[in-house]
Amino acid sequence: MNDYNSNKETDKTLIPKLRFPEFQNSGEWKIILLEKLIFKTTKRNTEKKYSLVQSISNKHGFINQDEYFDNRQIASKDTSKYYVVDKGTFAYNPSRIDVGSLAYKNDDNISIVSPLYVCFKCNQKIINDYFLLYWFNTNLFKEQMITNIEGGVRNTLNFENLIRISIPIPSLPEQQKIADCLSSLDEVITAERQMLELLKAHKKGLLQNLFPREGETVPKLRFPEFKDSGEWEEKKLGEVFESFSGGTPNTTNKEYYNGEIPFIRSAEIGKEKTELFISDLGLKESSAKLVNKGDLLVALYGANSGDVSLSKISGAINQAILCMRSEYSNEFAYHYLTLKKNWIVARYIQGGQGNLSGDIIKSIELSFPGKEEQQKIASCLSSLDDLIQAQQQKIELLEQHKKGLLQALFPNANAIANG
Repeated sequence: MNDYNSNKETDKTLIPKLRFPEFQNSGEWKIILLEKLIFKTTKRNTEKKYSLVQSISNKHGFINQDEYFDNRQIASKDTSKYYVVDKGTFAYNPSRIDVGSLAYKNDDNISIVSPLYVCFKCNQKIINDYFLLYWFNTNLFKEQMITNIEGGVRNTLNFENLIRISIPIPSLPEQQKIADCLSSLDEVITAERQMLELLKAHKKGLLQNLFPREGETVPKLRFPEFKDSGEWEEKKLGEVFESFSGGTPNTTNKEYYNGEIPFIRSAEIGKEKTELFISDLGLKESSAKLVNKGDLLVALYGANSGDVSLSKISGAINQAILCMRSEYSNEFAYHYLTLKKNWIVARYIQGGQGNLSGDIIKSIELSFPGKEEQQKIASCLSSLDDLIQAQQQKIELLEQHKKGLLQALFPNANAIANG
């Protein structure tokens, strides 16, 4: 990524901030309306020749509809009015383009999409498909999109308004260079995401094998030094852990809030920051309780009932959280309860509706080995968590780098306005 140069007068010229050396003397980019670059495609599946129904995801592009909707029958039984989509076609949802519902088909599998979508192709004698695809992710496009969206029940960008948008373009060779640069970065990001998924799959396998299965008292995998340590002992969580829930200071009393104590709510049990802070007075005058970094937290209420986390901060908790502390290893129980979450939810929150309680959690029976084996298992899984977190951070940095390149490799909005 070091074969481009920087331009300093980007607010006044149609030249991007970063430009590859071989194009430094190529002059300014030209502003062209999209209507001169793209054309609508409306071929229908009239004879029902094609059966692969796809949708557009703002994260994954074209996706098979049956997979996206968990194998539920979403497509109309009559697909004769669906649009045929082949390689080189763009498609977008006019009512969801503002959240990124736009994709480019780069595979050879011909599919069909709902008539709700708009499909179009590029005039490849003037514009590179991938150059345009990346441009759709720039602030330059998003700002123009907002001004051309029509309001209603949903904000809509129909094709007639889309083609009114202006795009700055350089020569085709420079378009290709930009597209190749960003595509190479995408390949790196994809590879890193695949590595992340492998790490998560590895952890899932270890979780299933380092703890006893239902009805068993010995795990499938055991560290060599504990092979002859006998069966694990079944105990209720209430017998092993000290536990308590918190409370919420009166929200109408401003003196109870905007203090220095992080106020952890159920959706924040695994986060390093909280939206709310309470005061010392708020803590004193309420049932809120203090927890320490490393305490085991269980979400009791809400959409994330059954989630567990080791607290990443010291702060106060409300009534929707159960704090658990053990003289042995909080980490061991955290990993164990992560494995058991689906079982807990299925058994105690039937149909996904309702809440857990401290008494329910404390009544759950799990099998425990000795202290040293607990710590060994916890250390193994926590080390893997560290690798997963580092991989996630690596991906975030790469995505930030891509975002910066997207804004720097295209002229900015001021340049368009001044142009």
